[in-house]
Amino acid sequence: MPGLPNILSFFRIAAIPFLVYYLSTDGPSHALIALCIFFVASLTDYLDGYVARKHGETTILGTFLDPLADKLLVMAVLITLVGGVSGSRLPAWMVVLIVGREMAVTGLRSVAAGEGLILPADRLGKLKTLLQLLALHALILGDHFDFFNFHPLGIYVLWLALVLGLWSGLSYYRKVAGHLRSAHLTRRPRE
Repeated sequence: MPGLPNILSFFRIAAIPFLVYYLSTDGPSHALIALCIFFVASLTDYLDGYVARKHGETTILGTFLDPLADKLLVMAVLITLVGGVSGSRLPAWMVVLIVGREMAVTGLRSVAAGEGLILPADRLGKLKTLLQLLALHALILGDHFDFFNFHPLGIYVLWLALVLGLWSGLSYYRKVAGHLRSAHLTRRPRE
């Protein structure tokens, strides 16, 4: 039976279709429902890690499932907002860069793991994730409310997340490339 951390990760994945549905329909009430779903799902990301560390419930499934659920949740929101309702739209090129960065870092982590190097999230990566989540909360609200247009704020914060994401992606690349270079030099036969 999966532990609570894995159940929370499964919850994040199960929430995605509901989130996409409410993001795809117009109106302030649907925006608020989408915001609530995304907020709770984002909160479970913090909770599953906390519970796993506190109770020593880290598992191989959880190590795979947690980052997968995070990426699926964020990518689903980003992609839905590209073709979403008018007050929440995102430029496709921005989403392609963000999703591409996530896929590239995941690939780098796989290569690094194959070489025995573990790449935990660094400070830049964690700050990027926080800014992404804040931006997506604002973008979900968009311009659906008369009292404030959240869309420009969301775009601004997403720009910051994009810059930090690309910067941290380069940092991960340098770490992996340096490790591979030093591993290659130590494996090279002496003449």
